Amino acid sequence: MLLKFTKMHGAGNDFVVLDGVRQRIHLTPEQLRLLADRHFGVGCDQILLVETTRHPGADFRYRIFNADGGEVEQCGNGARCFVRFVLDQGLTHKREIVVETQSGLITPRMEEDGRVTVNMGAPVFEAARIPFITSIEADVQPLDAGEETVQITAVSMGNPHAVQVVADVERAPVVAQGALIERHPRFPNRVNAGYMQVLDRGHIKLRVYERGSGETLSCGTGACAAAVAGIRRGLLDERVHVTTRGGVLSISWAGGEEPVWLTGPAITVFEGEINI
Repeated sequence: MLLKFTKMHGAGNDFVVLDGVRQRIHLTPEQLRLLADRHFGVGCDQILLVETTRHPGADFRYRIFNADGGEVEQCGNGARCFVRFVLDQGLTHKREIVVETQSGLITPRMEEDGRVTVNMGAPVFEAARIPFITSIEADVQPLDAGEETVQITAVSMGNPHAVQVVADVERAPVVAQGALIERHPRFPNRVNAGYMQVLDRGHIKLRVYERGSGETLSCGTGACAAAVAGIRRGLLDERVHVTTRGGVLSISWAGGEEPVWLTGPAITVFEGEINI
């Protein structure tokens, strides 16, 4: 099968984007893993599939597959690339669209400066909805990670996150410890492990070990999760710049049931075809 694709990235978090509106696409987990492979395929953190929607309030359906071939609920950097893709491909002329995801509707908007803002919805701290297994109600909870116990804030941004504060994000054991946290039995659907260094009340540095992909240069939902965890714990103000290894993202959250707003770049790298 000859498959057309577009390679994109949002602050270094890279994607293979597929047009499932104008071509029929049904890929197996093995084919998805091949696409994501950086040696034998195109190479990416996630594969994004644009589809038509049956939801009466949505313009498109948005599906996300991690590099391991598993489908997941949400991806903030991918949502920004989604908007640029459908505009560049002429699938819509709207600068703000409503997109159906596994975790609900989101509303990305193309800004005049070329960046994209996404209404990511309200964060979820209720353990059963994350899901996270715990017997206590607290914003900061202990979690065993190998021989160490770390203090995490569990939150869902449409997908589960475990955020911890570290003194120096560059020295944090992101790869080794993140792999343990990702598959921790207290997170039944696995989890994204975030490592946040607070620089001041409006600026953090962040690294994320993503569920199904390993450490990525940037994670949009991870940036949202870290910011809201810091705001909820009284460490940050409601507007936060998040510096990742791939670039800077801007997050704002007014608290409570208010939505989290994510703003950042969405870049097209190249287009191509691959025989799957």
